[in-house]
Amino acid sequence: MAEGRFTNPVVASLAGVKDFFAKQELESRFSDEDRAEEKTVLITGANSGLGYGLAVEFAKRGARVIMAGRSKIPEAGEQVKKESASEKVEILYLDLSKIETIHQFVQLLAKREIKIDICIFNAATALPGSRQTASGQDEMFLVNYLSNVILSQLLLSKGVVELKEEAPLSKMIFISSDSHQGATYIDYDEFGSYFKYGVSKGISNYSYFKLVLNTYATELSRRINRESTRLSINVICPGPVSSNILKEAPWLLRMTLKGIFRIVFKSPAKAALPVVYMALSPDYEGRSNEYLHMFNPKKMDPKVYEVHEGEKLWARSLDLLRSIDQDHKDYTDQADKMI
Repeated sequence: MAEGRFTNPVVASLAGVKDFFAKQELESRFSDEDRAEEKTVLITGANSGLGYGLAVEFAKRGARVIMAGRSKIPEAGEQVKKESASEKVEILYLDLSKIETIHQFVQLLAKREIKIDICIFNAATALPGSRQTASGQDEMFLVNYLSNVILSQLLLSKGVVELKEEAPLSKMIFISSDSHQGATYIDYDEFGSYFKYGVSKGISNYSYFKLVLNTYATELSRRINRESTRLSINVICPGPVSSNILKEAPWLLRMTLKGIFRIVFKSPAKAALPVVYMALSPDYEGRSNEYLHMFNPKKMDPKVYEVHEGEKLWARSLDLLRSIDQDHKDYTDQADKMI
């Protein structure tokens, strides 16, 4: 059975205390001169938490911001406009627990001839237990991993995100967690299957699915950038963020974690800064398969870089999508050519 780094949510939260006080190696290199004029930025899960903080910061820096979320439409978008003093903001419906909405979302972008320069795969969920989606998967697996595969592949196959031969390159940034370090190898006996579990397994799955996501991002970069770098694909852990990601946890646990979050976790606005740095700084222009833990460059778990693991995950993910997504040919045919 797959296991993440933590099974106890309090222990997992307290692990962020050390991160809170850690020296930030590259923080001084982030500047107000890192601007986003003439850039279109897509952020998933942008209606609250880190995604909302990212939307405000990118809008302040001149970007056209497309917020994607499943609630607070249009209220969250209007609030970002007020906070950023920018009108170049809109929020569109996207529910990563429903595969059909991913297709509808990308079709809308393509119909409107929108080209995304920077795509932030931010949306994630942490649930107190298993929950089956309409397509038959566990919701955490679908939202935190598999829907990111569908969205990234659709954006590429529909030309919404373009591969380029020269700078400036389009960028994909996957929001991860350093808690992926130490998770087990991917368990293909349970991959994509639904089974019942409770709080401990839910906490474990959160960090485990981040390892799966990081492995996919690494394999995507390896395939697209085999001959030369045509798309910048990077991963970042923004550090401990005070958000409402645990809003569905049991009341007592939620109140306990809320206290920890308030004391040592960063606000979404502050946690957004290293992500914006990675997206806009010349330091990361033309680079791919890099990892930041807040403002500190480091390596991901060694398993993420194993070529065999990446190849197997790629093949198994596409096989699963062919069995559950009736519109899979919109992207799987092109994904098969990324060899």
